[in-house]
Amino acid sequence: MDPVKIPHMPKIEYDALIRRQYVSRIAFVGDEHPYIAPFLYVFDGRFLYFLSTKYGRKMTYFKTNPKVSVEIEEYAPDLSHFTFVTLRGRIEEVRDPEGEKTVRTAFVQMIRNHHLSPHVFSALGHNPRDPPEALVTGDRSAVWKLVGVKEIIALKNG
Repeated sequence: MDPVKIPHMPKIEYDALIRRQYVSRIAFVGDEHPYIAPFLYVFDGRFLYFLSTKYGRKMTYFKTNPKVSVEIEEYAPDLSHFTFVTLRGRIEEVRDPEGEKTVRTAFVQMIRNHHLSPHVFSALGHNPRDPPEALVTGDRSAVWKLVGVKEIIALKNG
C-alpha cells in the first residue's frame, strides 16, 4: 500500500501562512549535526528578516556557512490541521543603516501587533524592561535577511 502524501500548498497560501506567523526555526550547517534555533521574523512580502543576538553557536555557524533552512509552521492543538513551509537559502547580514532601521521598526510593530511579552526581548539581546524602541536604537542584535532561496517546500493536510 502506498503512503498518503501531504498536499503541496500554493504560493498564495504559504505567503499567507508566513504573514500570519512570526516564529520560525532556522537550521544551520553545524559541525557534526545541523544546529536548529528558534527566531522571530518579519516578512515584507518578499524577504524574511530576523534579529539575532551577536553571540552563541548560531553566529559561529552563520560565519562559517550562511546556508540555512527556515521552517515556519501552523497547527491546531490536536493536529487535525497543520501547515508548514521550509525555505532553503542563505542568511546575509543587513548592513545598510536605513534598511536595518526599517527592519528593526517592523519588529517593534510586529511585537506590538501580536501583544508579545516583554520577555521576548531577552531573545533579541535586550532586557525585558527595555522599551520596544530599544530594538531600533540599540546595537545588541544583528539584522539578518534570507536571500538566494533555492527551494520552497510548502505542505498542508486536508
